[in-house]
Amino acid sequence: MGKLDGRVVIITGAARGQGEREARLFAAEGARVVLGDVLDAQGEALAKELGEERARYVHLDVGREEDWTTAVAAAKDAFGSVDGLVNNAGILRFNELTGTPLEEYLTVVRVNQVGAFLGMRTVAPELEAAGGGTIVNTASYVALTGMAFLTSYAATKAAIVGMTRVAAMELADKGIRVNAMCPGAIDTAMTNPAQLDPDADPAEASAAVDELYRKLVPMGRIGRPEEVARLALFLSSDDSSYITGQPFVVDGGWLAGVSVF
Repeated sequence: MGKLDGRVVIITGAARGQGEREARLFAAEGARVVLGDVLDAQGEALAKELGEERARYVHLDVGREEDWTTAVAAAKDAFGSVDGLVNNAGILRFNELTGTPLEEYLTVVRVNQVGAFLGMRTVAPELEAAGGGTIVNTASYVALTGMAFLTSYAATKAAIVGMTRVAAMELADKGIRVNAMCPGAIDTAMTNPAQLDPDADPAEASAAVDELYRKLVPMGRIGRPEEVARLALFLSSDDSSYITGQPFVVDGGWLAGVSVF
């Protein structure tokens, strides 16, 4: 018996990183997963690996209303209903406040903030029709504290926490729970872009990342995407049946404070 037996869950940004780990774990726990992403080749390969009875891939640009409509239709066509959503898709841009072009700011807003909004708005009626369900939004450590050069990213992630609380209040009587995850530094291509650079030395890049977070994080290391996936599983399963409207930090103690040693 898996913790998600019988569930149908849409996961955005599922082709790689945290989303991929969530898709693998959810499928292993009995869910049928709809993998949404714009990385078609990787998403289709993952769906094929997981198997047709367990997974489907759909091209999903989370900032486009019509793509959400298509994704829900694909989920229902393949598996009959939808009763879970993990809003994982997101992008990150580093820039100082006064040097951030409006176009760059709005690009981050479109994916991170508008994407989560459209996902909740589109999927919530399906969850209600299914008799209830769960929404897990991916916010960030920086939704709850500051970090230089992350104005656009922090703004969108703080907005996700705010939307999560409001959605939890509005949807509770429909049997829908809504929570947010706030990861710190996680070892994915977003945190370590060298993973996507064919000319980079992966060992050298990993060593530099390890050295940075050994100093910053009380637990002395960067997080692993599977550690975020396990939190998403908890919030999507009956293990969290009396929890809604909450942000959950998964950051190795980074938010706890700054060490002087």
